[in-house]
Amino acid sequence: MTEENRKPTPEEKAKAAAEAMAKARAAKEAKEAAAQAEASTPASESAPASKPVSEMTPEEKVAAKKAAAAEALAKAKAAKEAAEQGEEAGSDADAKAKAAAAAKAKAAAAAAAKAKAAREAAGQGGDEGGDDAKAKAAAAAKAKAAAAAAAKAKAAQAPGEAGGEEETPKAPSKNQPYLDKYVARLTEAFGADVLEASYINELSKEVPTLVIQNERWHDVATFLKNDEQLTFDYLSDLHGVDYEDRLEVYYHFYSYKNQQSVAVKVKTGREQASVASVMDLWQGANWNERETFDLLGIHFPGHSDLRRILLPDDWVGYPLRKDYVQYDEEV
Repeated sequence: MTEENRKPTPEEKAKAAAEAMAKARAAKEAKEAAAQAEASTPASESAPASKPVSEMTPEEKVAAKKAAAAEALAKAKAAKEAAEQGEEAGSDADAKAKAAAAAKAKAAAAAAAKAKAAREAAGQGGDEGGDDAKAKAAAAAKAKAAAAAAAKAKAAQAPGEAGGEEETPKAPSKNQPYLDKYVARLTEAFGADVLEASYINELSKEVPTLVIQNERWHDVATFLKNDEQLTFDYLSDLHGVDYEDRLEVYYHFYSYKNQQSVAVKVKTGREQASVASVMDLWQGANWNERETFDLLGIHFPGHSDLRRILLPDDWVGYPLRKDYVQYDEEV
C-alpha cells in the first residue's frame, strides 16, 4: 500500500483536527487584535483610507506609518500566539497517542504474563502426570522384552519337543539337480570315497561345490573336462586360501556346452603343501598356479615352469600365509 492510499490512524486524525482548530483560533484572534489596534489608534495619527498619500501632510504620513507598524506588530503577535497554541494542541495529541500506545503495550504484557502462568501451571500438571507415563512406558518395555525372550526360547526349541513347532523345510536350490548329476557321474567313475564333501554354496550364487581327495585330483580334473555329460572346458578361476589348520586350492569351471558351473576344492597340509597341476588340461592355470605358489607356498607338481611371478626368487616366506613374518625389516 502506497503512502497516498494509506488510511490515517485515529491518533493522526486527532492530531490533524487539533492543529486545524488551533489555526482557526489563531486566525480569529489575529483578526480581533487587528481590529482592536485600529480602534485604539488616535484619529490624529491615522489617515483616511480614501486619501492618497500624495495629498497627505507630513504629519499624516507619519501617523499612517505608525498605524501600519502597529497593525503589523499586532498581526505578528497574534500569529505567534496562534502557533504556540497549535504546538500545545499538537503536544497534547502526541501525549494522548503515546499514552494510548503505552496502555496497549501494558495490556499486551499482562496478557502474555497470564498466558505464561497458564503454561507453567499446565507443565507442572504434565510433570505430575509424567511419572505415570514413565511408569507405563517402563512396563511396556519390560513386557516387550519378555515377549521377545519368549519368542527366542520358542524358536530355540528343537522340532518335536513339547511346545515346539517343526521348522518349515527349506526349498531345494535350483542348482541341486546339477550337483546331484556331478556327484553321480564322479561316484560312478571313481567311487564314493573320491568326494570328501559336496554341497550348494549359498554364499556364492548357489554354485554346486565338490571337495575332491588330493591324491586323485588330477584324474578327476581330467574327467571333468573330457566327460561328454560334464564337459567343463573353461577354467575361470584358481586361487589358494589359508585356513590356519590347512591350505586349500579353489577352482571354478564352466561348461559352454551345458552352460553350467561347478566349484572344486582340494585340501593340502601347511607343511610341504602340494596339489597336482592342471596346467596341462587348462592353459589358464599357468600364471594362477605360479601366483598361488609365490604367495602361499603351494607346490603344483606337473607345472612346466613353477617359479615366483610377483616376488624375487630369493624372497623369504609367503606373504599371504596368516603366520607370515616379514624377513627384511627395511622392505
